[in-house]
Amino acid sequence: MFSKIEVNGDGACDLYQFLKSGNPGGDGNEDIAWNFTKFLVGKDGQVIERFDPPVSPEDIGEKLAAHL
Repeated sequence: MFSKIEVNGDGACDLYQFLKSGNPGGDGNEDIAWNFTKFLVGKDGQVIERFDPPVSPEDIGEKLAAHL
C-alpha cells in the first residue's frame, strides 16, 4: 500500500496512466513533473480537472462545490 510506484514512463502504474491520459498539466505535457500534482475525479470516476503543484486545496475546494 505504501510502496513506491512509477507515475511516468513505460512502468507507470495503471491509476496514473488513467489519470494523466488526456489530462495534460499547465505545460501541455501529460507526464507528472513533480509530486503534489492533484486530480479532481467525479463520482463517475472520470477526471474533471488536473491541478499543478502550486494550486492550493482551497482553490480546488472552490471548484469541487460545483460537482457535489
